[in-house]
Amino acid sequence: MPTTRQLLDSGQVARFVTHGFLRLDGVVPPEMNAEALGVFAAGLPAVPYGTPLSAAFPVGSFARRLVELPAIAGALDSLVGPEPTVDHHFVHTRQPREGSAQALHADALIDLRFDAFDVQVMYFPQDVTEDMGGTLLVPGSHLRRTNESDTGRYQNLLGQVRLVCPAGTVLVLHHGIWHGGRRNDSDTVRHMYKIRLNPTVPQVRLWDTADLADPAVHEELRRRFPWYEEASGRLEIHNRIRVWRALTADPEFDVDHWATRISNRPTHRSHP
Repeated sequence: MPTTRQLLDSGQVARFVTHGFLRLDGVVPPEMNAEALGVFAAGLPAVPYGTPLSAAFPVGSFARRLVELPAIAGALDSLVGPEPTVDHHFVHTRQPREGSAQALHADALIDLRFDAFDVQVMYFPQDVTEDMGGTLLVPGSHLRRTNESDTGRYQNLLGQVRLVCPAGTVLVLHHGIWHGGRRNDSDTVRHMYKIRLNPTVPQVRLWDTADLADPAVHEELRRRFPWYEEASGRLEIHNRIRVWRALTADPEFDVDHWATRISNRPTHRSHP
């Protein structure tokens, strides 16, 4: 198994900024997936809020080995940088045929930051089939500022996705994305392990920026989602521009002049 961290490229980071999540299918090896079920059943020790990631989980522990897998470590290095702190971690378990689903929500108070964000790792040790429910996500919702469960009354938004994935899949989420655990209609217990991480360094050009000028970055950042209204969808693009300017330390970056139009303050004076 490779041990070198696999940094994200600019296209992947642009996708994260646009969608609010990245999906890493099957990046955890089968032997760890099998081990996870026993580890989760035994329970995980608490980690005090703000503990540095390197100190949160003992060397050799399951959680430590999980976050050190190259694809996961590379994604974390690219998005939150070195030595983030652990906000919390928790194993979410959905019992078979339990008959209820989690309301759509964001894991945050109203958060007006555009130049910083937390990342949540969601790890699925089992194959998640459609009848097991999985996690529901609303792509592109993370920059629509809400307060925790304000979205709980919304049902079946156009373009929402419900996770169906192979064992060992990891989602890396922006903390503000709208999501919820779906009802488990199968006969199998479903587990998901979540770790929320807070950055401790400026989140500026942490990834492999060799392709920063790739036109695909602009194409990704101007993407629309079917649940957006026509006018407010433009606000979502503007919000992405603000995030991308912060991430790249490029105050002039723009997509279709959405940010330039509303920040333009002419300084040229005509002479009499």
